[in-house]
Amino acid sequence: MSEKFSGAVHIAEEVVASVASLAACEVDGVASLAAAEGERLSELVGKQRGLAKGVKLSITGETVAVDVFILVKYGSNVRNVAQKVQENIKRTLESMTGMTVSAVNVHVNGISLKKDSAAK
Repeated sequence: MSEKFSGAVHIAEEVVASVASLAACEVDGVASLAAAEGERLSELVGKQRGLAKGVKLSITGETVAVDVFILVKYGSNVRNVAQKVQENIKRTLESMTGMTVSAVNVHVNGISLKKDSAAK
């Protein structure tokens, strides 16, 4: 016998941004996330965003558009890395939150010249 249960589920914007951030960082060729526009000022006044750094969201109902700001590892194909970031963020957000991802805009803010410690 199944009971009918009603109620609402709300996923905090910070959670959605954190999932997008982690999904971006999983992609080979992503060195790190970069500060999004306006984030540097927030950090200076003590409002750090933690895992959501480098991600901006626009949420309307159950639909989300994502802007992600990344640094790409030197030697990586920038366009391929950006496309993989788009795909991974879309797939991960839709599977983990059930939301529809309308767009993933990748902003490549720079190239990281740091060597991997494992490569030494």
